[in-house]
Amino acid sequence: MVQTLEANKNRQIEEKKHTFPMKQILHLETNWYNSPEEVDEAPSTCASDIYRLGVLLFELFCTFNSSDEKIATMSCLRHRVLPPQLLLKWPKEASFCLWLLHPEPSSRPKMGELLESEFLRTPRHDLEEREAAIELREKIDEQEILLEFLLLIQQRKQEAVENLQEIVSFVSSDIEEASKMQTTLKIKGGSSLERAKRLNSRRTDITEDDDSGSSGSRKRFRLGTGEESDGHQDESQKPERQIEYKGSILAKSSRLMKNFRKLETAYFMTRRRIVKTMDKPTSRRCQTSTECRSSGTATERSSLSNLSSKRGCKEDGEIGFINSYLEGLCKYFSFSKLEVKADLRQGDLLNSSNLVCSLGFDRDGEFFATAGVNKKIKVFEYNSILNADRDIHYPVVEMANRSKLSSICWNGYIKSQLASSNFEGVVQVWDVTRSQLFMEMREHLKRVWSVDFSVADPTMLASGSDDGSVKLWNINQGVSVGTIKTKANVCCVQFPVDSGRALAFGSADHKIYYYDLRNSKLPLCTLVGHNKTVSYVKFIDSTTLVSASTDNTIKLWDLSSCTSRVLDSPLQSYTGHMNVKNFVGLSVADGYIATGSETNEVVIYHKAFPMPALSFKFNSTDPLSGDEVDDSAQFISSVCWRGQSSTLVAANSMGNIKLLEMV
Repeated sequence: MVQTLEANKNRQIEEKKHTFPMKQILHLETNWYNSPEEVDEAPSTCASDIYRLGVLLFELFCTFNSSDEKIATMSCLRHRVLPPQLLLKWPKEASFCLWLLHPEPSSRPKMGELLESEFLRTPRHDLEEREAAIELREKIDEQEILLEFLLLIQQRKQEAVENLQEIVSFVSSDIEEASKMQTTLKIKGGSSLERAKRLNSRRTDITEDDDSGSSGSRKRFRLGTGEESDGHQDESQKPERQIEYKGSILAKSSRLMKNFRKLETAYFMTRRRIVKTMDKPTSRRCQTSTECRSSGTATERSSLSNLSSKRGCKEDGEIGFINSYLEGLCKYFSFSKLEVKADLRQGDLLNSSNLVCSLGFDRDGEFFATAGVNKKIKVFEYNSILNADRDIHYPVVEMANRSKLSSICWNGYIKSQLASSNFEGVVQVWDVTRSQLFMEMREHLKRVWSVDFSVADPTMLASGSDDGSVKLWNINQGVSVGTIKTKANVCCVQFPVDSGRALAFGSADHKIYYYDLRNSKLPLCTLVGHNKTVSYVKFIDSTTLVSASTDNTIKLWDLSSCTSRVLDSPLQSYTGHMNVKNFVGLSVADGYIATGSETNEVVIYHKAFPMPALSFKFNSTDPLSGDEVDDSAQFISSVCWRGQSSTLVAANSMGNIKLLEMV
């Protein structure tokens, strides 16, 4: 215990030897900062503060490795002896310190002299310069941001100018082509009019010679008729015809201005697509044209030949576009409204189950059939409905079914043959002439939504079902000859107009599948673009397909542009009808697309433009009063064109059926 106490005592003694007490340090610091006059016990003055400032400045510039070194150096400072390293490294600062540490107070600088000294002014100037440089850099950075912003504006506006110049260029080109075509037509029209005038002049001379011996007013026969007409009457009718013609032009002009933005958008979309097609080095047009094939030899003559051939292809493309767009524009303005030609009145208006699911005209357009939830297929004669003014129209044939009917389709070759599908998954073929069932096929496991006969091969029939399968039937065999399995419900099937070896169908997975039936393992092309169930598909021609969906749109597809088994860019999207819930029908004829709407309207589009060309509102008939009333709860359930004519038949969810014509 005693030894431990002694050891602690010795340790404390050693620590006291090696440590520097705080009081002693403070005492030394006070002595270092006291001026010589204060050491001599003279009063402190402003010069004494200058001395202390010199000591502080010395400490700032001089570094020490130990306390002993600091004590020794600060002791030497009293005698104005500075370390050599300070004199070498900071000569200007060392000289300034010696000035402040002068032993004579009167020799030390005054405060004004101190502030004006070069030592203090130089850093201040450097600081000001540094601040000025920083401010200048900030301004330069601000100018760079402004310049970058302005350059970006210039770039975007330049792109807009180039785009506008391109637009103006091809619009001017189209105007030039249209003007040339109009001039050509006027020349042809002028020569034809001149020939007609000469012909009329000769006939008038003959008429005058025949009537020269007789009294009374001069009369002539109208061309193409056996009626007599007075020459003055013809003259009086000319202004009326001109007024009627001008009225038609004004009506078309009004519709043009009303839909100007949409027509303009459609024009530019189509025009750019044509330009891109023509700019492709291996475009279809140039591949099929011998004028556009490159010779393979890089000679000057071949280069000029290729250049001229490209120009020829471009000119042909522009003329083709003008003709195509003009044709679409003319067809868009060809008709001004849908007019009711006949109302089909049936005797079961009080029956609540009158929803018509499908309509179809036969091969020659003489008969049309209806089918729906009333489990009946009714066949009506078109002309008798159109011409007869009756309170109730009766079908010429009526065929009953055990289940609700979803779809019907006439055979395009065998006039009396009609296929149907029902909610029990049964596909049936009927002989309409005999009003009896010809064939029944029960291979589907769930409801069949759609059936379609091939026009090219009338023995082929396709059906699509909720069981996720498409079945191909040969009506000569009465059994399926092929099955395509899918992962979702199949809602519609359609053969191309010119082939029985291909098939398109729409599915509840929002896609359309196009198959080559000779290899049905994988689709030839999958069309992606709808957001909901695809309810209908129809072919306009062998490579152009129209699809309808409950996503409120109808889309136009070009199958020839599908190069990677997936096509996600439709040519056109048609909006203007409402379809988010029900199957409302779809039919195509001569470029016109007819569909129904859940606003109880029939809507007509032309394939060239995305907005409706015509529409017609169905009004429900009150079964008691017979008056038409607006019923927005109803919807159009089916539409069908009569061949390639301007007439169609449409039905709504109440079972009202109307024959409509574009006029």
